[in-house]
Amino acid sequence: MRVRIRRGAHEIGGSCVEVESGDSRIVLDVGRPLSAGRDEAVSLPEVAGLAGGDPTLLGVVISHGHQDHWELVGLVPAGVPVFMGGATAWILAEAAFWTSGLTLDAAGFLVHRQPFELGPFRITPFLNDHSAFDAYSLLVEADGRRLFYTGDIRGHGRKTGIFEELLRKPPDDVNVLLMEGTNIRADDAEPSRQLTEDEVEFRCAEVFRATDGMALVMFSAQNVDRLVTLYRAALRAGRDFVMDLYTASIAFATENPNIPHPADDWPHVHVYVPRWQRVKVKEASAFARVDQIK
Repeated sequence: MRVRIRRGAHEIGGSCVEVESGDSRIVLDVGRPLSAGRDEAVSLPEVAGLAGGDPTLLGVVISHGHQDHWELVGLVPAGVPVFMGGATAWILAEAAFWTSGLTLDAAGFLVHRQPFELGPFRITPFLNDHSAFDAYSLLVEADGRRLFYTGDIRGHGRKTGIFEELLRKPPDDVNVLLMEGTNIRADDAEPSRQLTEDEVEFRCAEVFRATDGMALVMFSAQNVDRLVTLYRAALRAGRDFVMDLYTASIAFATENPNIPHPADDWPHVHVYVPRWQRVKVKEASAFARVDQIK
């Protein structure tokens, strides 16, 4: 088995890794570089078959739903199989309606610690703690060798238990560990410690209690951990939590009953529909989206 980093070794984001065994290959992530401008055209990495026409490319595996790991997969021809988490696919489909996302028929869904075969490759996903919901690390086995690609990983979110499980029960006999070093420093300076989601929750609750009138928070709706954090902070402060329709649609898309959403069994949750979202629903005749939260 041979591995080549096609993009992302000298920058944050744009991740793309090619793995080869005999005449067969797979690709792990096809992201857009974070340094690329909003309207800048970015080509696919130079991987044979990624633009189509080479049957030796057996598929693309997307680790999680951040654009620097998936966005260029929209340029990959439909004949190339794409694998990702189920919730990742549903969230990206919702995002495609509202802002920028992706709608595709995935060839298969990643499931925590459930391996699947792709030609000579055996791939085992490991669920991650990350700000992107439904994020995975990937163990790839072929030719008696084992590669562990972490994807994006952390230990200070709301899934610390899954991170600690990985530390307790890591894959055995890994030959190569491939990890993106977003927080690695070039000098010896000690990096600042990241706040845990619990700490963010407590601090937000303090701010909410101390604020007269409405407290407004800007965050990515697809950061589902932060959605949960802010809801819990609102309850701590004796507040109602109001999300917009886009955020509500992302919460529904997770299909996770533990994520706050506008349903009868979630107290103090409301939905506000800004004008641009009302226009979007009207132009698309997508009135079921409004009916869902009435």
